[in-house]
Amino acid sequence: MPAMKRRQLLQAASAAIALPGLALAQSYPSRPIRYIVPVAAGGGNDMIARVVGERWGKLLGQPLVVDNQGGGGGVVACQATMRAAPDGYTLLQGYVATHGTTPATRRVPYDALKDFTPISMIGATPNVLAINASVPAKNVREFIDYVKRSPGKVNYGSAGPGSLTHMTMELFKQATGAFMLHIPYRGIAPAINDLLGGQTQAMFPGLAAALPHLRSGRMRALAVTGKKRSDQLKDVPTMEELGFKGFDAMQWYGSVGPAGLPADIVKHLNETQVAVLKTPDLAEKLSGEAVEPWPMTPDQFGQYIRSEVQRWTALAKARNIQLDE
Repeated sequence: MPAMKRRQLLQAASAAIALPGLALAQSYPSRPIRYIVPVAAGGGNDMIARVVGERWGKLLGQPLVVDNQGGGGGVVACQATMRAAPDGYTLLQGYVATHGTTPATRRVPYDALKDFTPISMIGATPNVLAINASVPAKNVREFIDYVKRSPGKVNYGSAGPGSLTHMTMELFKQATGAFMLHIPYRGIAPAINDLLGGQTQAMFPGLAAALPHLRSGRMRALAVTGKKRSDQLKDVPTMEELGFKGFDAMQWYGSVGPAGLPADIVKHLNETQVAVLKTPDLAEKLSGEAVEPWPMTPDQFGQYIRSEVQRWTALAKARNIQLDE
């Protein structure tokens, strides 16, 4: 072998050894990636996964194959993910239930922090303090006064015990000292139907589910959660604006892998997903679920998950919400 060629090969080999992440990044992914979604096909969570996953897969050079695994409030999907090999070929679309409210209110067979590797936040949507149009309140202060003047007569609905709609209203009750009876439903649709029908008087639904009824006038929005006003409800103040500090609960979605995912794979996945989230048309695609892209670094997302688990665990303890019993 000519000396020049041998020297070039040695230099290339040395570079590969010195930069193992580069070599791995160039070879990963080499086959399709399983993208577990912890809900049945057809809902908003699933739609987000498919819209983001299609673009993400194109940028990665391999398809993300959506695997819907509903059941147990996300427990089934979380177990499948944490048991998978940490090689980047099994990922999970975690969200506020799997990595926030569920582990805060139930004993689950996974650790939301230790059993997963954060990759990136995808996006989030606010919840809306909504009331039946017949309730005589035009703003949050009037609603609080109305509830306190009507002890035992105001009910609020939720999508189920321990759901974000339940926990957000309990946060509201804690902050205001107002009492309302909780009426849990099996999902958001029947809860909204009874709010519209007057069987319940208030609720904290996600913005996407509430918008059609807010626009029809059958439901009235008093405030939204989050740190800034929603572009779709620009005249509705945030709870923070009204003096309820820390009232920034959001319905959020993000991607995680099993614990121990190599740093170079995490970096590659994060950078490609963030690039997808910054494409001009993605915000429009996600607007159907009122989700705003919210890219983060893996560290930022990990800190966000930690803060969510701490927030909802503290509330569950304060409000004596334990759903295993």
